[in-house]
Amino acid sequence: MPLLKTVCKTTDEVIAALDDIIQHSISTNDRAGYFAVLYYLVTCRVKEGIIHNEFDDGPRMERLDVLFANRYLEAWHLWKGGKQTTASWGVAFRSATLAPAIILQHLLLGVNAHINLDLGIATAETMKGQHLPLIKGDFDRINAILKAMVDKVQDNLGKVSPLMGLLDMYSKTHDELLVGFSIVAAREGAWLFANELSHKTGETYQECILNRDRRIAGLARRLASPSSYFIGLVLKAIRASEWRTPAANIQLLNII
Repeated sequence: MPLLKTVCKTTDEVIAALDDIIQHSISTNDRAGYFAVLYYLVTCRVKEGIIHNEFDDGPRMERLDVLFANRYLEAWHLWKGGKQTTASWGVAFRSATLAPAIILQHLLLGVNAHINLDLGIATAETMKGQHLPLIKGDFDRINAILKAMVDKVQDNLGKVSPLMGLLDMYSKTHDELLVGFSIVAAREGAWLFANELSHKTGETYQECILNRDRRIAGLARRLASPSSYFIGLVLKAIRASEWRTPAANIQLLNII
């Protein structure tokens, strides 16, 4: 049974909720747990940064962290409850139910939905009624943390995906969406999106989110099913090497 939905109010509650999803994913052999592991590690690092005063405004950063996380948690519970999510999360969660995608694709699909859609919304909501540029420094810091943790998890992929190096070799000679997905570019896009939202209210605010969601869902579909014949062969080989169960992979990815 899906876990009971709760709206988190603190970073500690977010960490607990993410851990619950990870344990649920392990017990149900659910590939959606791959992104949950990454997000858990990121949130723990954000908490550490708040404790050690690494941000310009710790309480404000916690508000952003919680608003940001609640969008993912809500999407996960909607999906598990058979209800409609944003289109971007819908692609990510549907892919988690299918065998063809490799672990890296599952991670990037989650990152795509959460940064390219959710981060701009959470940032605009955090700074509602305030001057948005005031949060730019902390916005960049939280994204630097995310990129660092993604890099660590990718380094750890060798434990569960021994042929991942094939994708690195391929990327040296091809400009393919999957291998070229950039968290830095996603962060820059999220900031522009937050700026766009900060000037809108009511129906125009919601329409802006809907239009953005459509574009990001299109990107998600290309991430999930790359059009290149050659990268398809590479992904097939990598997938064949990922022989462990999703539960086993989740547990291995959670050891950094």
